[in-house]
Amino acid sequence: MLDILRSRESATVAELATQLSITEMTIRRDLEALEVQGLLKRFHGGARLAAGSSYEPPLVVRMSTRTAQKRAIAAAVADLVEDGSTVLLDGGSTGIAVAQALVGRDLMVCALSLRVAWVFEDSSTVHLLQPPGTLRRGELSVSGAETVAHLQRHHFDTYVLTASAFSRKGGFTEWNVEDAAVKRAALESAAVTVAAVDSAKFDRTAFVGVCSMDAPQVVVSDDGLSGAARASAEAVVQRLVLAPVLDD
Repeated sequence: MLDILRSRESATVAELATQLSITEMTIRRDLEALEVQGLLKRFHGGARLAAGSSYEPPLVVRMSTRTAQKRAIAAAVADLVEDGSTVLLDGGSTGIAVAQALVGRDLMVCALSLRVAWVFEDSSTVHLLQPPGTLRRGELSVSGAETVAHLQRHHFDTYVLTASAFSRKGGFTEWNVEDAAVKRAALESAAVTVAAVDSAKFDRTAFVGVCSMDAPQVVVSDDGLSGAARASAEAVVQRLVLAPVLDD
């Protein structure tokens, strides 16, 4: 819903219900909840983005949006991870989806978020490594000098990078400065970086840079990327994988 409003600035309840294939009653309830969080303003029959809302929505909101796209991306990323390997895994809603796709695999996983670590709490096959650091409220990602130092002492086979936005000009970007610093250290600690980002984040720029578009060896997105966006991305990335999205 927020992705639609970002692309159009405003939309009617009927338009949102049609695009998201849910009832207008559900749309109104969700709009009310998002207004309480300060992410949008409702008007009679619709809603628009709140002023100054070009920041990352809370994780609880992101986890309930574009879930089919995140599952598709996660499945494609999981196919790129070899059994018996070491994996450094970012947080956020896409990172959680990737973690869910890796449950049951024979892996060593270093989780940069407690929420990602919790996905593996009952796994008998995943050896979990939790780095030290300062917890970011809400996200429960770890960051700070201790986290960076921990990453610098280790070497991983694969780093799964998630990001708030990505574009040819800005590369992969984040809203949080501390998280971005951890991601840059993670890039240096892995043999291969796989970026996992949904198509709604393309051609956007967040607050602080992480890396250029061609830094990851593989970029995995969903097949909602337009033809023009795909051509733009393919011109700069090393390898682009577009995962087919199945309806919920």
